[in-house]
Amino acid sequence: MRRSRASFPARVATLCATLALGVGCESTRPRAVSPSDGAPVAQAEGEQQEAPPQVAPGALPPAKGHSPWLSARVGDRVAYSFSAIRTPLGGARGTATAGVLTLEVVAVEPSWVWLGLTFTDDAGAPLDLPRLSRPLVLPVRTNATRPLEVTREGTQSTEQPTAAGRTWEAKRYLRDNRPADGPLENRLYAQDPGPAYLTNGLLDASTTLSGFGMGGSYQLTLVEARQGKEGGAGTRPGLERPLGPGTWFDTRMDVEGTGPVTVARTCLGAERGYVLRMAVPAPTPPDTATCQDFSQAEVVPLEEALLSFIWESLETQTWLPAQQNATPPVRETMSVGAHKVPVLKFDAAEDAGTVKQIRTRLYADGPWEPALNGLAVEVRFAPLDDTLYRTPARGKRESAGGVRLADWGTWLP
Repeated sequence: MRRSRASFPARVATLCATLALGVGCESTRPRAVSPSDGAPVAQAEGEQQEAPPQVAPGALPPAKGHSPWLSARVGDRVAYSFSAIRTPLGGARGTATAGVLTLEVVAVEPSWVWLGLTFTDDAGAPLDLPRLSRPLVLPVRTNATRPLEVTREGTQSTEQPTAAGRTWEAKRYLRDNRPADGPLENRLYAQDPGPAYLTNGLLDASTTLSGFGMGGSYQLTLVEARQGKEGGAGTRPGLERPLGPGTWFDTRMDVEGTGPVTVARTCLGAERGYVLRMAVPAPTPPDTATCQDFSQAEVVPLEEALLSFIWESLETQTWLPAQQNATPPVRETMSVGAHKVPVLKFDAAEDAGTVKQIRTRLYADGPWEPALNGLAVEVRFAPLDDTLYRTPARGKRESAGGVRLADWGTWLP
């Protein structure tokens, strides 16, 4: 991409694995945005923002005709070159990845656009990193349960960059949080996104880390934006390997001494280029109606979700994290709702003074096991069960609390 500036810093961000069974870190998660109904619009300083229309719980507002999602075509496509490097402080060995991210409309239905997401090397071959090694599916609702509007943050400038073979009218947003040990964020958005509506008009994005005990960066640069041909609905793909939207999962939490065992449901959705996340109490008996209303969900632009997904891919080089002080794994079968999942069980002793404790973690015996069909990617790489046990000199071991995947499924019609 030719920029009107000579250069700008490489893009980096620290983002936790947000779906690790409900455990996250507030300071580094993608920031939520105020909801909007169409393409992202920068709000002028001092401009009054209209109050969003009131929508009854569970109801969908009328579709608005100006959204490009309403005229999506099979074959609409964007591709980005990407790179990411993680450099831990203290001399530890860093990790890096690079390649091409492709997002393409593969099917169009009333109220839904189905996207295929792939990560490859520059030659089109699959990547070795486990999180990026399989094609993923992402259903996006073309209607909206809420208005979707984002006020982009940072110092603005207007530019005319060249990307994907054309010149764009664009705005750059530069946000420098380094004085507070935060990241330097650099975003470039087309004012008329064309086929890049899939990622809200993103032309280039970079984040450079500062602080948090970690250095590094990651970046996306548009290399292709193509419109599909008119006509044709495509074939709706299966949801065996979802990125996340369209699915739900339940987490059972037992924190000893803080009250009864609780089960929470996380609902994941996507609407018009935004990823939605909502936590609600798990229904009894189980049903999927809890995920039909996202009017109160946290909202993150799709391009930011993809950036964080690339960054998180560097956390796991062989998919299974190193287990400190753990015994050799034992293969077992774990029941999760109606699912039977082959797992690897690790036991590791933990120092607790005079009380002996063992932490038991169960991981799927492979993140792409058919037994995990329909499970959001982020959960596949987390412990399916992480429980601490006291082991008295005499008697059975006793649970001291833990977190466990309790069930999962899809909520799509």
